[in-house]
Amino acid sequence: MVLEEKAIDRKLELYDSIVVLDFGSQYSELIARRVRELNVYSELIPFRTKASDIKKIAPKGIILSGGPNSVYDNGAPECDPEIFNLGIPVFGVCYGMQLMAKILGGKVIQANKHEYGKAILEVNPKDKLFLDLESKFTSWMSHGDSVTELPMGFSVSAKTSNTPTAAISNNDKKLYGVQFHPEVIHTMNGQEILRNFVINICCAKPAWTMTKFIEESISQIRARVGEKKILLALSGGVDSSALAFLLHRAIGENLTCMFIDQGFMRKSEPERLITTFQNEFRIKVHYINARERFISGLKGVIDPEEKRKIIGREFIRVFEEESRKIGPFDYLAQGTLYPDVIESADSNIDPKTGERVAVKIKSHHNVGGLPKDLQFKLVEPFRKLFKDEVRRVGRELAVPKRIIERHPFPGPGLAIRIIGEVTVERLETLREADSIIRDEINKAGLYNKVWQVFGVLLTVQSVGVMGDKRTYSNPIVLRAVTSEDGMTADWAKLPYEVLEKISTRLVNEVVGINRVVYDITSKPPSTIEWE
Repeated sequence: MVLEEKAIDRKLELYDSIVVLDFGSQYSELIARRVRELNVYSELIPFRTKASDIKKIAPKGIILSGGPNSVYDNGAPECDPEIFNLGIPVFGVCYGMQLMAKILGGKVIQANKHEYGKAILEVNPKDKLFLDLESKFTSWMSHGDSVTELPMGFSVSAKTSNTPTAAISNNDKKLYGVQFHPEVIHTMNGQEILRNFVINICCAKPAWTMTKFIEESISQIRARVGEKKILLALSGGVDSSALAFLLHRAIGENLTCMFIDQGFMRKSEPERLITTFQNEFRIKVHYINARERFISGLKGVIDPEEKRKIIGREFIRVFEEESRKIGPFDYLAQGTLYPDVIESADSNIDPKTGERVAVKIKSHHNVGGLPKDLQFKLVEPFRKLFKDEVRRVGRELAVPKRIIERHPFPGPGLAIRIIGEVTVERLETLREADSIIRDEINKAGLYNKVWQVFGVLLTVQSVGVMGDKRTYSNPIVLRAVTSEDGMTADWAKLPYEVLEKISTRLVNEVVGINRVVYDITSKPPSTIEWE
Protein backbone atom coordinates (compact mmCIF):
# COMPACT_ATOMS: atom_id res chain seq x y z
CA MET A 1 0.00 0.00 0.00
CA VAL A 2 1.02 3.62 -0.33
CA LEU A 3 2.10 4.94 3.04
CA GLU A 4 1.67 8.59 3.94
CA GLU A 5 3.68 10.00 6.80
CA LYS A 6 1.42 12.12 8.96
CA ALA A 7 3.10 15.32 10.04
CA ILE A 8 1.50 18.19 11.91
CA ASP A 9 1.15 21.13 9.58
CA ARG A 10 2.91 23.91 11.45
CA LYS A 11 2.17 26.74 9.02
CA LEU A 12 -0.68 27.93 11.23
CA GLU A 13 1.86 28.22 14.05
CA LEU A 14 4.78 29.59 12.06
CA TYR A 15 2.91 32.50 10.51
CA ASP A 16 0.23 34.95 11.48
CA SER A 17 -2.81 33.16 10.10
CA ILE A 18 -6.54 33.39 9.46
CA VAL A 19 -8.72 30.29 9.79
CA VAL A 20 -11.87 29.90 7.70
CA LEU A 21 -14.60 27.82 9.33
CA ASP A 22 -16.13 25.99 6.40
CA PHE A 23 -19.93 25.75 6.31
CA GLY A 24 -20.03 24.30 2.80
CA SER A 25 -20.14 27.38 0.59
CA GLN A 26 -18.94 27.03 -2.98
CA TYR A 27 -16.77 30.06 -2.15
CA SER A 28 -15.12 28.77 1.05
CA GLU A 29 -11.96 27.85 -0.78
CA LEU A 30 -11.95 31.22 -2.51
CA ILE A 31 -12.00 33.06 0.83
CA ALA A 32 -8.80 31.31 1.88
CA ARG A 33 -7.22 32.15 -1.47
CA ARG A 34 -8.13 35.82 -1.16
CA VAL A 35 -6.57 36.01 2.30
CA ARG A 36 -3.37 34.42 1.01
CA GLU A 37 -3.26 37.02 -1.75
CA LEU A 38 -2.69 39.46 1.11
CA ASN A 39 0.41 37.38 2.02
CA VAL A 40 -1.27 36.04 5.15
CA TYR A 41 -1.56 32.29 5.54
CA SER A 42 -5.14 30.98 5.60
CA GLU A 43 -6.63 27.54 5.85
CA LEU A 44 -10.07 25.92 5.85
CA ILE A 45 -11.01 24.04 9.01
CA PRO A 46 -14.25 22.16 9.88
CA PHE A 47 -17.00 24.37 11.27
CA ARG A 48 -17.31 22.08 14.30
CA THR A 49 -13.73 22.78 15.41
CA LYS A 50 -13.85 23.57 19.12
CA ALA A 51 -12.96 27.01 20.38
CA SER A 52 -10.32 25.43 22.64
CA ASP A 53 -8.61 23.89 19.59
CA ILE A 54 -8.75 27.18 17.70
CA LYS A 55 -7.21 28.90 20.71
CA LYS A 56 -4.26 26.47 20.54
CA ILE A 57 -3.73 27.38 16.88
CA ALA A 58 -3.83 31.06 17.89
CA PRO A 59 -4.93 32.54 14.56
CA LYS A 60 -5.07 36.30 14.20
CA GLY A 61 -8.63 36.10 12.92
CA ILE A 62 -11.55 33.77 12.19
CA ILE A 63 -13.79 33.91 9.12
CA LEU A 64 -17.14 32.11 9.06
CA SER A 65 -17.88 31.07 5.48
CA GLY A 66 -21.19 31.08 3.70
CA GLY A 67 -23.21 27.92 3.27
CA PRO A 68 -26.30 26.42 1.63
CA ASN A 69 -28.36 26.12 4.82
CA SER A 70 -30.69 28.49 6.65
CA VAL A 71 -29.77 29.07 10.29
CA TYR A 72 -33.32 28.24 11.43
CA ASP A 73 -33.37 24.84 9.64
CA ASN A 74 -33.43 21.76 11.83
CA GLY A 75 -29.90 20.47 12.10
CA ALA A 76 -28.37 23.58 10.50
CA PRO A 77 -24.59 23.59 11.06
CA GLU A 78 -23.36 25.73 13.94
CA CYS A 79 -19.94 26.63 15.28
CA ASP A 80 -18.81 26.54 18.89
CA PRO A 81 -20.35 29.69 20.47
CA GLU A 82 -17.20 30.13 22.55
CA ILE A 83 -15.26 31.33 19.50
CA PHE A 84 -16.91 34.72 20.03
CA ASN A 85 -15.36 34.90 23.52
CA LEU A 86 -11.76 34.13 22.52
CA GLY A 87 -10.87 37.76 21.97
CA ILE A 88 -10.00 36.89 18.35
CA PRO A 89 -11.67 39.03 15.63
CA VAL A 90 -14.45 37.17 13.78
CA PHE A 91 -15.82 37.97 10.32
CA GLY A 92 -19.04 36.26 9.18
CA VAL A 93 -19.81 36.03 5.46
CA CYS A 94 -23.45 35.52 4.37
CA TYR A 95 -24.51 32.39 6.34
CA GLY A 96 -21.61 33.16 8.67
CA MET A 97 -23.07 36.58 9.47
CA GLN A 98 -26.55 35.15 10.03
CA LEU A 99 -25.17 32.45 12.30
CA MET A 100 -23.20 34.99 14.32
CA ALA A 101 -26.29 37.13 14.74
CA LYS A 102 -28.43 34.15 15.82
CA ILE A 103 -25.90 32.78 18.33
CA LEU A 104 -25.33 36.20 19.91
CA GLY A 105 -29.04 36.90 20.42
CA GLY A 106 -30.17 38.48 17.16
CA LYS A 107 -32.99 37.33 14.91
CA VAL A 108 -32.83 35.87 11.39
CA ILE A 109 -35.90 35.23 9.24
CA GLN A 110 -36.70 34.35 5.64
CA ALA A 111 -36.68 37.63 3.74
CA ASN A 112 -39.71 38.92 1.85
CA LYS A 113 -37.44 39.62 -1.11
CA HIS A 114 -34.57 37.32 -1.95
CA GLU A 115 -31.40 38.89 -3.28
CA TYR A 116 -29.22 37.15 -5.84
CA GLY A 117 -26.57 38.73 -8.03
CA LYS A 118 -25.34 42.32 -8.10
CA ALA A 119 -26.72 44.89 -5.68
CA ILE A 120 -25.66 48.45 -4.87
CA LEU A 121 -24.24 48.56 -1.37
CA GLU A 122 -24.37 51.70 0.79
CA VAL A 123 -21.72 51.55 3.50
CA ASN A 124 -20.53 53.60 6.45
CA PRO A 125 -17.01 54.54 5.29
CA LYS A 126 -16.03 55.29 8.90
CA ASP A 127 -16.68 51.70 9.96
CA LYS A 128 -13.42 49.76 10.35
CA LEU A 129 -14.52 47.14 7.81
CA PHE A 130 -15.21 49.75 5.13
CA LEU A 131 -12.58 52.28 6.15
CA ASP A 132 -11.57 54.68 3.35
CA LEU A 133 -13.91 53.06 0.79
CA GLU A 134 -16.47 54.97 -1.25
CA SER A 135 -19.94 55.09 0.25
CA LYS A 136 -21.64 53.18 -2.62
CA PHE A 137 -20.39 50.28 -4.74
CA THR A 138 -21.55 47.02 -6.31
CA SER A 139 -21.69 43.88 -4.19
CA TRP A 140 -22.55 40.26 -4.98
CA MET A 141 -25.52 38.90 -3.04
CA SER A 142 -26.74 35.33 -2.74
CA HIS A 143 -29.25 34.96 0.10
CA GLY A 144 -32.88 34.37 0.95
CA ASP A 145 -32.62 35.13 4.68
CA SER A 146 -32.00 38.41 6.53
CA VAL A 147 -30.97 39.59 9.96
CA THR A 148 -33.96 41.54 11.31
CA GLU A 149 -32.81 42.13 14.91
CA LEU A 150 -29.21 42.87 15.87
CA PRO A 151 -27.42 41.27 18.79
CA MET A 152 -26.52 43.58 21.66
CA GLY A 153 -23.56 45.85 20.91
CA PHE A 154 -23.91 45.61 17.11
CA SER A 155 -24.75 48.35 14.63
CA VAL A 156 -25.65 48.33 10.93
CA SER A 157 -22.72 49.33 8.73
CA ALA A 158 -24.16 48.71 5.25
CA LYS A 159 -27.47 48.29 3.45
CA THR A 160 -29.01 47.73 0.00
CA SER A 161 -32.45 48.59 -1.36
CA ASN A 162 -33.71 45.09 -0.45
CA THR A 163 -31.58 44.38 2.61
CA PRO A 164 -31.53 46.99 5.40
CA THR A 165 -28.96 44.91 7.30
CA ALA A 166 -26.28 44.11 4.69
CA ALA A 167 -23.37 44.40 7.15
CA ILE A 168 -23.06 44.55 10.93
CA SER A 169 -20.25 45.55 13.27
CA ASN A 170 -19.32 45.32 16.91
CA ASN A 171 -16.07 47.26 16.98
CA ASP A 172 -15.53 46.80 20.72
CA LYS A 173 -15.46 43.00 20.43
CA LYS A 174 -14.09 43.04 16.85
CA LEU A 175 -17.01 41.04 15.46
CA TYR A 176 -18.14 41.78 11.91
CA GLY A 177 -20.52 40.35 9.35
CA VAL A 178 -21.54 40.96 5.76
CA GLN A 179 -24.54 39.59 3.89
CA PHE A 180 -22.71 39.74 0.53
CA HIS A 181 -19.62 37.89 -0.75
CA PRO A 182 -16.47 40.07 -0.68
CA GLU A 183 -14.35 37.16 -1.95
CA VAL A 184 -15.90 37.05 -5.46
CA ILE A 185 -14.66 39.34 -8.20
CA HIS A 186 -18.18 40.69 -8.77
CA THR A 187 -17.98 42.62 -5.48
CA MET A 188 -16.15 45.91 -5.94
CA ASN A 189 -13.67 46.63 -3.14
CA GLY A 190 -14.04 43.02 -1.96
CA GLN A 191 -10.30 42.56 -1.48
CA GLU A 192 -10.06 45.92 0.28
CA ILE A 193 -12.75 44.78 2.73
CA LEU A 194 -10.81 41.59 3.42
CA ARG A 195 -7.62 43.65 3.76
CA ASN A 196 -9.31 45.89 6.33
CA PHE A 197 -10.29 42.83 8.35
CA VAL A 198 -7.09 40.80 7.99
CA ILE A 199 -4.43 43.52 8.13
CA ASN A 200 -6.07 46.44 9.96
CA ILE A 201 -8.47 44.75 12.38
CA CYS A 202 -6.65 41.43 12.99
CA CYS A 203 -3.19 43.05 12.71
CA ALA A 204 -1.88 39.99 10.83
CA LYS A 205 1.63 40.41 9.47
CA PRO A 206 1.86 39.73 5.70
CA ALA A 207 4.74 37.27 5.96
CA TRP A 208 3.39 34.35 3.86
CA THR A 209 5.55 34.49 0.73
CA MET A 210 6.60 31.84 -1.77
CA THR A 211 10.27 32.62 -1.13
CA LYS A 212 9.88 31.58 2.49
CA PHE A 213 7.74 28.60 1.47
CA ILE A 214 10.52 27.35 -0.81
CA GLU A 215 13.19 27.77 1.86
CA GLU A 216 11.14 25.92 4.46
CA SER A 217 10.07 23.17 2.04
CA ILE A 218 13.65 22.45 0.98
CA SER A 219 14.74 22.28 4.61
CA GLN A 220 11.86 19.95 5.51
CA ILE A 221 12.42 17.67 2.50
CA ARG A 222 16.14 17.32 3.27
CA ALA A 223 15.46 16.59 6.94
CA ARG A 224 12.83 14.00 6.11
CA VAL A 225 14.32 12.25 3.08
CA GLY A 226 18.03 12.44 3.87
CA GLU A 227 20.02 10.46 1.30
CA LYS A 228 17.08 8.34 0.16
CA LYS A 229 15.55 8.51 -3.32
CA ILE A 230 12.34 10.11 -4.56
CA LEU A 231 10.36 9.15 -7.65
CA LEU A 232 8.17 11.79 -9.30
CA ALA A 233 5.62 11.15 -12.04
CA LEU A 234 6.26 14.04 -14.42
CA SER A 235 3.53 15.20 -16.79
CA GLY A 236 5.04 18.45 -18.03
CA GLY A 237 2.26 20.51 -16.46
CA VAL A 238 2.68 23.36 -13.99
CA ASP A 239 2.32 21.33 -10.78
CA SER A 240 4.64 18.40 -11.50
CA SER A 241 7.20 20.64 -13.24
CA ALA A 242 7.42 23.12 -10.35
CA LEU A 243 7.66 20.18 -7.95
CA ALA A 244 10.50 18.65 -9.98
CA PHE A 245 12.48 21.89 -9.75
CA LEU A 246 11.83 22.16 -6.00
CA LEU A 247 12.84 18.56 -5.31
CA HIS A 248 15.92 18.81 -7.51
CA ARG A 249 17.07 21.84 -5.57
CA ALA A 250 16.49 19.92 -2.33
CA ILE A 251 18.00 16.49 -3.11
CA GLY A 252 19.72 16.78 -6.51
CA GLU A 253 20.58 13.45 -8.13
CA ASN A 254 18.44 11.51 -5.66
CA LEU A 255 15.39 12.64 -7.63
CA THR A 256 14.19 10.60 -10.60
CA CYS A 257 11.33 11.83 -12.76
CA MET A 258 9.32 9.32 -14.74
CA PHE A 259 7.59 10.53 -17.87
CA ILE A 260 5.14 8.11 -19.44
CA ASP A 261 4.33 9.17 -23.01
CA GLN A 262 0.88 7.71 -23.65
CA GLY A 263 0.59 9.39 -27.06
CA PHE A 264 -2.08 11.89 -26.05
CA MET A 265 0.06 14.99 -25.57
CA ARG A 266 0.19 18.04 -27.80
CA LYS A 267 2.47 18.38 -30.80
CA SER A 268 6.18 18.15 -29.87
CA GLU A 269 5.49 18.35 -26.12
CA PRO A 270 7.28 15.10 -25.16
CA GLU A 271 10.40 16.19 -27.01
CA ARG A 272 10.35 19.66 -25.46
CA LEU A 273 9.86 18.19 -21.99
CA ILE A 274 12.90 15.91 -22.27
CA THR A 275 15.03 18.72 -23.70
CA THR A 276 13.98 21.14 -20.98
CA PHE A 277 14.50 18.86 -17.99
CA GLN A 278 17.42 16.65 -19.00
CA ASN A 279 19.49 18.79 -21.33
CA GLU A 280 18.77 22.28 -20.05
CA PHE A 281 18.37 21.75 -16.30
CA ARG A 282 20.08 18.37 -15.78
CA ILE A 283 17.09 16.85 -14.01
CA LYS A 284 17.04 13.08 -14.50
CA VAL A 285 14.03 11.87 -16.50
CA HIS A 286 13.19 8.24 -17.20
CA TYR A 287 11.24 8.34 -20.49
CA ILE A 288 8.82 5.57 -21.45
CA ASN A 289 7.27 5.48 -24.91
CA ALA A 290 3.98 3.66 -24.31
CA ARG A 291 1.97 5.19 -27.15
CA GLU A 292 1.11 1.95 -28.92
CA ARG A 293 0.12 0.29 -25.65
CA PHE A 294 -2.34 3.05 -24.72
CA ILE A 295 -3.84 3.35 -28.21
CA SER A 296 -4.43 -0.40 -28.36
CA GLY A 297 -6.21 -0.27 -25.01
CA LEU A 298 -8.70 2.29 -26.36
CA LYS A 299 -9.61 0.42 -29.53
CA GLY A 300 -13.38 0.49 -30.03
CA VAL A 301 -14.02 2.55 -26.86
CA ILE A 302 -16.28 5.59 -27.21
CA ASP A 303 -17.59 6.16 -23.66
CA PRO A 304 -15.57 9.00 -22.03
CA GLU A 305 -15.60 7.50 -18.53
CA GLU A 306 -14.41 4.19 -19.90
CA LYS A 307 -11.60 6.00 -21.71
CA ARG A 308 -10.48 7.61 -18.46
CA LYS A 309 -10.58 4.32 -16.58
CA ILE A 310 -8.58 2.49 -19.22
CA ILE A 311 -5.98 5.25 -19.44
CA GLY A 312 -5.70 5.42 -15.65
CA ARG A 313 -5.44 1.64 -15.30
CA GLU A 314 -2.80 1.38 -18.02
CA PHE A 315 -0.85 4.25 -16.50
CA ILE A 316 -0.71 2.40 -13.18
CA ARG A 317 0.52 -0.78 -14.86
CA VAL A 318 3.27 1.02 -16.76
CA PHE A 319 4.24 2.97 -13.67
CA GLU A 320 4.45 -0.21 -11.63
CA GLU A 321 6.58 -2.06 -14.19
CA GLU A 322 8.99 0.80 -14.75
CA SER A 323 9.40 1.81 -11.10
CA ARG A 324 10.48 -1.73 -10.29
CA LYS A 325 13.02 -1.68 -13.11
CA ILE A 326 14.71 1.54 -12.04
CA GLY A 327 14.07 1.43 -8.28
CA PRO A 328 13.94 0.89 -5.45
CA PHE A 329 12.51 4.21 -4.27
CA ASP A 330 11.56 5.09 -0.73
CA TYR A 331 9.42 8.12 -1.55
CA LEU A 332 6.84 9.00 -4.15
CA ALA A 333 6.31 12.71 -4.88
CA GLN A 334 2.94 14.02 -6.04
CA GLY A 335 1.87 17.51 -7.08
CA THR A 336 -1.28 17.35 -4.95
CA LEU A 337 -2.72 20.83 -4.40
CA TYR A 338 -4.94 22.19 -1.63
CA PRO A 339 -8.08 22.15 -3.85
CA ASP A 340 -7.33 18.46 -4.56
CA VAL A 341 -7.35 17.79 -0.83
CA ILE A 342 -10.57 19.74 -0.33
CA GLU A 343 -12.45 18.44 -3.37
CA SER A 344 -11.31 14.81 -3.51
CA ALA A 345 -13.68 13.59 -0.80
CA ASP A 346 -16.41 11.18 -1.92
CA SER A 347 -18.94 13.79 -0.83
CA ASN A 348 -17.73 17.23 0.15
CA ILE A 349 -20.53 18.04 2.59
CA ASP A 350 -22.49 15.60 4.72
CA PRO A 351 -26.15 16.14 3.71
CA LYS A 352 -27.33 15.57 7.29
CA THR A 353 -24.87 17.79 9.16
CA GLY A 354 -23.63 20.11 6.45
CA GLU A 355 -20.08 19.20 7.49
CA ARG A 356 -17.34 18.57 4.94
CA VAL A 357 -16.27 14.96 5.25
CA ALA A 358 -12.72 13.64 5.52
CA VAL A 359 -10.56 14.09 2.47
CA LYS A 360 -8.41 11.66 0.53
CA ILE A 361 -5.83 11.95 -2.22
CA LYS A 362 -7.52 12.49 -5.56
CA SER A 363 -7.87 9.13 -7.28
CA HIS A 364 -6.86 10.44 -10.69
CA HIS A 365 -4.15 12.82 -9.54
CA ASN A 366 -0.76 12.14 -11.14
CA VAL A 367 -0.19 8.45 -10.45
CA GLY A 368 -3.70 7.80 -9.21
CA GLY A 369 -4.56 4.60 -7.36
CA LEU A 370 -1.25 2.83 -7.06
CA PRO A 371 -0.92 -0.96 -6.70
CA LYS A 372 -1.23 -2.19 -3.13
CA ASP A 373 2.14 -3.93 -3.14
CA LEU A 374 4.12 -0.79 -3.98
CA GLN A 375 5.70 0.62 -0.82
CA PHE A 376 6.11 4.39 -0.88
CA LYS A 377 5.99 7.24 1.55
CA LEU A 378 4.33 10.27 0.03
CA VAL A 379 6.04 13.61 -0.42
CA GLU A 380 3.49 16.32 -1.20
CA PRO A 381 5.00 19.76 -0.58
CA PHE A 382 2.20 21.53 -2.48
CA ARG A 383 -0.78 20.00 -0.68
CA LYS A 384 -1.45 23.28 1.14
CA LEU A 385 -0.99 25.49 -1.94
CA PHE A 386 -3.43 26.88 -4.49
CA LYS A 387 -2.67 26.82 -8.21
CA ASP A 388 -1.68 30.48 -8.38
CA GLU A 389 0.74 29.91 -5.50
CA VAL A 390 2.34 26.99 -7.35
CA ARG A 391 2.84 29.24 -10.36
CA ARG A 392 4.58 31.76 -8.09
CA VAL A 393 6.77 28.98 -6.67
CA GLY A 394 7.67 28.00 -10.23
CA ARG A 395 8.67 31.55 -11.10
CA GLU A 396 10.84 31.77 -7.99
CA LEU A 397 12.54 28.49 -9.01
CA ALA A 398 13.12 29.73 -12.59
CA VAL A 399 10.81 27.16 -14.19
CA PRO A 400 10.55 28.21 -17.86
CA LYS A 401 7.78 30.67 -18.61
CA ARG A 402 6.29 28.37 -21.26
CA ILE A 403 5.63 25.79 -18.53
CA ILE A 404 4.45 28.17 -15.78
CA GLU A 405 1.97 29.87 -18.11
CA ARG A 406 0.79 26.61 -19.67
CA HIS A 407 -2.99 26.28 -19.84
CA PRO A 408 -4.61 23.46 -17.83
CA PHE A 409 -4.45 20.20 -19.75
CA PRO A 410 -6.43 17.07 -18.81
CA GLY A 411 -4.57 14.00 -17.58
CA PRO A 412 -5.98 11.79 -20.38
CA GLY A 413 -4.87 14.50 -22.83
CA LEU A 414 -6.19 14.61 -26.37
CA ALA A 415 -7.94 11.27 -25.89
CA ILE A 416 -10.89 13.03 -24.24
CA ARG A 417 -10.93 15.80 -26.82
CA ILE A 418 -11.84 13.28 -29.50
CA ILE A 419 -15.55 12.58 -29.26
CA GLY A 420 -15.75 8.91 -30.11
CA GLU A 421 -13.12 6.25 -30.69
CA VAL A 422 -9.49 7.33 -30.40
CA THR A 423 -7.34 6.35 -33.38
CA VAL A 424 -3.83 7.29 -34.50
CA GLU A 425 -5.25 9.21 -37.46
CA ARG A 426 -7.70 11.19 -35.34
CA LEU A 427 -5.00 11.99 -32.81
CA GLU A 428 -2.74 13.38 -35.53
CA THR A 429 -5.61 15.43 -36.94
CA LEU A 430 -6.41 16.92 -33.55
CA ARG A 431 -2.73 17.45 -32.72
CA GLU A 432 -2.24 19.52 -35.88
CA ALA A 433 -5.45 21.45 -35.29
CA ASP A 434 -4.51 22.15 -31.67
CA SER A 435 -1.09 23.42 -32.77
CA ILE A 436 -2.65 25.86 -35.24
CA ILE A 437 -5.17 27.12 -32.68
CA ARG A 438 -2.50 27.84 -30.09
CA ASP A 439 -0.20 29.38 -32.70
CA GLU A 440 -2.81 31.92 -33.79
CA ILE A 441 -3.83 32.69 -30.20
CA ASN A 442 -0.18 33.35 -29.36
CA LYS A 443 0.34 35.53 -32.44
CA ALA A 444 -2.67 37.61 -31.42
CA GLY A 445 -1.24 38.06 -27.91
CA LEU A 446 -4.26 36.37 -26.34
CA TYR A 447 -2.73 33.26 -24.75
CA ASN A 448 -2.42 34.75 -21.26
CA LYS A 449 -5.79 36.49 -21.53
CA VAL A 450 -7.78 33.24 -21.68
CA TRP A 451 -7.90 30.39 -19.17
CA GLN A 452 -7.93 27.66 -21.80
CA VAL A 453 -8.14 27.40 -25.57
CA PHE A 454 -8.23 24.15 -27.50
CA GLY A 455 -9.93 22.13 -30.21
CA VAL A 456 -12.37 19.24 -29.91
CA LEU A 457 -12.58 16.77 -32.78
CA LEU A 458 -16.08 15.56 -33.56
CA THR A 459 -16.28 12.21 -35.30
CA VAL A 460 -19.54 13.07 -37.02
CA GLN A 461 -19.13 14.26 -40.61
CA SER A 462 -20.63 17.13 -42.54
CA VAL A 463 -20.80 18.11 -46.21
CA GLY A 464 -18.42 20.71 -47.58
CA VAL A 465 -16.98 21.85 -50.87
CA MET A 466 -13.28 22.32 -51.64
CA GLY A 467 -11.94 23.05 -55.10
CA ASP A 468 -15.34 22.43 -56.67
CA LYS A 469 -15.39 18.99 -55.10
CA ARG A 470 -17.77 17.69 -52.49
CA THR A 471 -16.20 16.76 -49.14
CA TYR A 472 -17.57 14.76 -46.27
CA SER A 473 -15.25 15.43 -43.35
CA ASN A 474 -15.04 16.22 -39.65
CA PRO A 475 -15.72 19.47 -37.83
CA ILE A 476 -13.46 20.98 -35.19
CA VAL A 477 -15.04 22.71 -32.20
CA LEU A 478 -13.02 25.68 -31.02
CA ARG A 479 -13.29 26.16 -27.26
CA ALA A 480 -11.87 29.23 -25.50
CA VAL A 481 -12.87 30.33 -22.01
CA THR A 482 -12.01 32.98 -19.48
CA SER A 483 -11.92 32.05 -15.81
CA GLU A 484 -10.22 32.81 -12.53
CA ASP A 485 -10.01 29.34 -11.06
CA GLY A 486 -11.81 26.95 -13.44
CA MET A 487 -14.76 26.53 -11.05
CA THR A 488 -16.84 28.79 -13.26
CA ALA A 489 -15.98 30.03 -16.75
CA ASP A 490 -17.31 32.22 -19.52
CA TRP A 491 -16.73 31.77 -23.22
CA ALA A 492 -14.02 34.08 -24.50
CA LYS A 493 -15.08 36.86 -26.86
CA LEU A 494 -12.24 36.33 -29.32
CA PRO A 495 -11.89 38.94 -32.08
CA TYR A 496 -13.57 37.96 -35.34
CA GLU A 497 -10.33 38.36 -37.27
CA VAL A 498 -8.61 35.84 -34.99
CA LEU A 499 -11.48 33.38 -35.37
CA GLU A 500 -11.30 33.85 -39.13
CA LYS A 501 -7.56 33.11 -39.25
CA ILE A 502 -7.97 29.99 -37.13
CA SER A 503 -10.85 28.74 -39.25
CA THR A 504 -9.03 29.39 -42.53
CA ARG A 505 -5.87 27.64 -41.41
CA LEU A 506 -7.67 24.63 -39.95
CA VAL A 507 -9.64 23.98 -43.10
CA ASN A 508 -6.71 24.63 -45.44
CA GLU A 509 -3.90 22.91 -43.52
CA VAL A 510 -5.46 19.99 -41.65
CA VAL A 511 -6.52 17.07 -43.79
CA GLY A 512 -9.98 15.80 -42.86
CA ILE A 513 -11.34 19.08 -41.46
CA ASN A 514 -13.95 20.99 -43.47
CA ARG A 515 -15.84 22.93 -40.80
CA VAL A 516 -15.02 25.00 -37.68
CA VAL A 517 -17.59 25.86 -35.01
CA TYR A 518 -17.18 28.00 -31.88
CA ASP A 519 -18.50 26.87 -28.49
CA ILE A 520 -20.23 29.85 -26.82
CA THR A 521 -21.57 28.19 -23.67
CA SER A 522 -20.40 29.07 -20.18
CA LYS A 523 -19.69 26.89 -17.14
CA PRO A 524 -22.25 26.26 -15.79
CA PRO A 525 -24.37 24.94 -17.50
CA SER A 526 -21.66 23.28 -19.59
CA THR A 527 -18.20 22.19 -18.52
CA ILE A 528 -14.95 23.49 -19.98
CA GLU A 529 -13.94 20.14 -21.43
CA TRP A 530 -16.38 18.19 -23.61
CA GLU A 531 -15.64 14.84 -21.97
